[in-house]
Amino acid sequence: MGIDLRQVVAGILTLTMFVMLGQMIKRDHFDSLQDKLPGEAQDVQVGNANVIEKDGLVKLSKGSKGPWMKDSQELKPCWSRTTFDGIEQSRGYVTFSLTNGPEYHVSQMADAVIVARYLAAALVLPDIRGSRPGDERNFEDIYDVEKFMKSLDGVVKVVKQLPNEISIRDLAAVKVPNRVTEDHIVENVQPIFKSKGNIRLATYFPTVNMRKTTQKSSVDSVSCLGMFGTLELQPEVSEVVDSMIERLRTLSRKSDGLFIAVDLRVDVLENKNCHGSGTNVAKSCYNAQEIALFLRKVGFDTDTTIYLTQSKWDNSLSVLKDIFPKTYTKENIMPEEKKGKFLEFEGSELEKVIDFYICSKSDVFVPALSGLFYANVAGKRIALGKPQILVPADIPGTSATVTNYLSPYVAKKNHLAYSCFC
Repeated sequence: MGIDLRQVVAGILTLTMFVMLGQMIKRDHFDSLQDKLPGEAQDVQVGNANVIEKDGLVKLSKGSKGPWMKDSQELKPCWSRTTFDGIEQSRGYVTFSLTNGPEYHVSQMADAVIVARYLAAALVLPDIRGSRPGDERNFEDIYDVEKFMKSLDGVVKVVKQLPNEISIRDLAAVKVPNRVTEDHIVENVQPIFKSKGNIRLATYFPTVNMRKTTQKSSVDSVSCLGMFGTLELQPEVSEVVDSMIERLRTLSRKSDGLFIAVDLRVDVLENKNCHGSGTNVAKSCYNAQEIALFLRKVGFDTDTTIYLTQSKWDNSLSVLKDIFPKTYTKENIMPEEKKGKFLEFEGSELEKVIDFYICSKSDVFVPALSGLFYANVAGKRIALGKPQILVPADIPGTSATVTNYLSPYVAKKNHLAYSCFC
């Protein structure tokens, strides 16, 4: 029996389509953990010109070693102070704490501003509390107080502390879900506030959903301001972040000063629920070896400089350093005179802040871990005009087009940040 060439070609094409579909499903599994985030990155073919633009999202640079992508134009806030009505005479106080790192801080701040604005209450400057006992700081230890208060001028009254006559024990504890709505405030917060006069607010996170919604609300502008327009680092912390970024760029001379930031933390990787098992189970993170293979297969040169969010070096990271020798953690690149304060103990709020802002400003960001850090770093990068966020995947074969792995937050422009910036 003769072989029909057309059947052979058809079989090859079918097999190829299944392989491509499998890769899209695997990457969707990673992002599905952002509350079932849908969408695929658009397939952009890289031509001989080495300069590609797709819907204004990505430009691949010519001349650098690797598939580096150029920054886009920094976006401008869609909200305006003219959209805010004058604040009413404040009645009562809303207190709260910033906890668990800057990826939570931005969401907690947005919810607190929304609640205080709606209740016409004064917002008390929050303290900052880490996940470890004893990791407590004043707001000004990390963020710029004056810029914070100025950002909310005419929107919410801010006071630095409660009046002496009000005891913390008299505050009514109120929990609100992340991205709190007017309806929730009316039904669950306002009655308690009217009864008690002062509340202690805490945000909980039923999901890490940071997708924009089609429904419009009168609190949208307040939410955008609270999330993206209030928190700026105080000078000393900002200087440490800038010095570390400058050090990374100096180490990246062969790639024109460009570097990759990877959110990879060994303690999370060791969590037994971190990796899925089976073909249909979502994969929530990637280890050092998987990240190394991913970066090589999408085209990054072995001389590429990589920053890891891991606090201190761990032997499990050696496989990544074997492939990319210029792989560093904070202890390698932080100025020596700052280590005593900023690296006082592993996983402190100061360490998390450094990671968040370096990942927000790097030339490429790769979230090896699914979660709120990925989601809110993505929002910060979108606002800064840095859409180069690559979601890792297990790639069969030896190479792949880098733009196939662009984060759906960017490829589909479905991140909340796109509702706040124009």
